[in-house]
Amino acid sequence: MFESAEIGHCVDKETYDREVPALREALLEAQYDLHQQKRAAVIVLINGIEGAGKGETVKLLSEWMDPRLIEVRTFDQQSDEELARPPAWRYWRHLPAKGRMGVFFGNWYSQMLQARVHGVIKDAVLDQAITGAERLERMLCDEGAVIFKFWFHLSKKQMKARLKALKDDPLHSWRISPLDWQQSKTYDKFVRYGERVLRRTSRDYAPWHIVEGVDPHYRGLTVGKILLEGLQAALSAPKARPRSINVPLLPESRDGLSLLDCLDMTQVLEKDDYKEQLVTEQARLSGLMRDKRMRRHALITVFEGNDAAGKGGAIRRVAAALDPRQYNIVPIAAPSQDERAQPYLWRFWRQIPGRGKFTIFDRSWYGRVLVERVEDFCTQADWMRAYGEINDFEEQLKNSGVIVVKFWLAIDKDTQLERFQEREAIPFKRFKITEEDWRNREKWDLYRTAVCDMVDRTSTEISPWTLVAANDKRCARVKVLRTINEALEAAFAKSDKHVKKNRAMIRI
Repeated sequence: MFESAEIGHCVDKETYDREVPALREALLEAQYDLHQQKRAAVIVLINGIEGAGKGETVKLLSEWMDPRLIEVRTFDQQSDEELARPPAWRYWRHLPAKGRMGVFFGNWYSQMLQARVHGVIKDAVLDQAITGAERLERMLCDEGAVIFKFWFHLSKKQMKARLKALKDDPLHSWRISPLDWQQSKTYDKFVRYGERVLRRTSRDYAPWHIVEGVDPHYRGLTVGKILLEGLQAALSAPKARPRSINVPLLPESRDGLSLLDCLDMTQVLEKDDYKEQLVTEQARLSGLMRDKRMRRHALITVFEGNDAAGKGGAIRRVAAALDPRQYNIVPIAAPSQDERAQPYLWRFWRQIPGRGKFTIFDRSWYGRVLVERVEDFCTQADWMRAYGEINDFEEQLKNSGVIVVKFWLAIDKDTQLERFQEREAIPFKRFKITEEDWRNREKWDLYRTAVCDMVDRTSTEISPWTLVAANDKRCARVKVLRTINEALEAAFAKSDKHVKKNRAMIRI
């Protein structure tokens, strides 16, 4: 794969000086058109051999284009803030908005390659990282991003010649970094694993471009022309039309009942029993959140449910057990203008808590397969692919020690009507009822179908749903607290088992 990059392409200065002005003008025009139309976010991934001109080329592009619309990020050593969260969090929080360009050094490819070259991970883990990168890029492109992946290459002979020339030149020897010397020793491994990664991840929606790095004129023109071609293609591409998808019907039970029909909505908890159980579960939660084992985990609870099902009341009972510094409540409404300029999951990735912390989502990323599906705010293709993206998102959280507990609070149609009428009648509850709530009620059956689909497709062993019969608020609140406590205790027990296993291996 890299053989063609070792031929020694060069561009003479006369040709370079002749072509650059027109290229710069076209790049600027495409950049401004993209910013004005806000058609796509541009993500540029910079990888390759040290000394092959990566930094110089990005610096040149910043001179040719408007640097105010370019965000250059370098992902080197992980900070404490990043170590306390899933690995992808550091990339998600820096994604460029539509109409802007983000240039990523030390990106997900750099991290996996360095880890494999230095023996931190094995081939199986590398393959998992490659698959994760493919899924991430596919999702970003489906959300409207344009991804450029550049590998700047030098042959082993060219790299050694560069290091020798710089070492012997007292005026430029400072340009040799420790990483240059390090890679000169691991060159063969780096190229072997690099080729493996490139072959596996070069796709039509995010192809790799191998750029020979010896001649600065050649590499500058090559990268500039590739960027220009890609930007112009993005600007001229017609807006994607909604694709028609046949949604497979979910199997019904023999008696024709859905998941929600199987809930016992007649459960009642007497007031005295409720007070006793509520205090018990709140004390249990308080103790678990202060447990030293919580330092290995973060906690996320997702509250979804019918309008007026009591999500707010349940959240208040959970929060009442804790110090306000331990948790953060995130109410999810319609996305803001800034959020619409990013991939759908971006605003949720930003709210992922660090270890030892607790984030409560009042509504969540499931809005895409619920309200956006029912109200036609997104295409059928969008919400259908969201099931897989959500499962992947929650798996990444789980693998990083985040405990995810998801609740659907269900009430029947008559109970909802009673609560709506009560809210309209009581002055201090009027803020809880809106015209939108009444409109949603008219689509009760559509929402019910969407909920059953959601639970069926996203209730996994990694992140199961808990369906809560919420006609009786007392029952619902106690069940929510008890479920959170059981999830924490199960995670702690599993973590203890893992720690004991590791200690035993160390003693051996």
